[in-house]
Amino acid sequence: MCFSPTASFVTAAVTGTAGLFALSRTRNWHEWPIAAMPLIFAVQQCIEGALWLTLPDAADQPLAVGLVGMFLFFAQVFWPTYAPLAVLLIEPHKGRRRTMLACLAVGAVTSAYLLWGLVSHGQSAAIVNDHIVYGTEVKFSVILGLAYLVGACVPALLSTHRAVLAVGVVVMVGATVTFFAYWEWFASVWCFFAAAASALVLLYFERTPPKRPAAAA
Repeated sequence: MCFSPTASFVTAAVTGTAGLFALSRTRNWHEWPIAAMPLIFAVQQCIEGALWLTLPDAADQPLAVGLVGMFLFFAQVFWPTYAPLAVLLIEPHKGRRRTMLACLAVGAVTSAYLLWGLVSHGQSAAIVNDHIVYGTEVKFSVILGLAYLVGACVPALLSTHRAVLAVGVVVMVGATVTFFAYWEWFASVWCFFAAAASALVLLYFERTPPKRPAAAA
């Protein structure tokens, strides 16, 4: 998270627990990606917590450089493709699935471009005013930012599942608030909103109880 190592690790513990519980409630493989989202966010928050502990004394050391790369991979490359795929796999409405598939294509192209940026350019991170500022040489233009949101946020907003829709609303509100109030720390702060929102996935599994095993013949 964007405020302290303690906040990062507490958030990781909460979302990780939510993810494990959600995975235990899945009925088929189509639900695994959506159930795993809180757990993946927990890993991301652990990475940022480790950065809080590493950056003050060893910002240029291999450990810190590797942690920065891993965090930015999740924040920039992973979610624009994974999020729409996870939502698409559980969507029953054919028309919405087609739109989600288009969002997935946009997200995949965005992820590929940002991955190229991470591999071919340098990254950095520093603690500034009680937040972690991440720096890359790839600048987020308006078009790139919108493409990112199309992949990472729009499919959830299209979902017929209320819990998934709630995740999309919180993530989109978080992106809007972060853009206007925390632009310099966007990657860190927005990922906090997204991590918090991911816990709402539990509502989906509370409303759809797990499939019971078939009785023995």
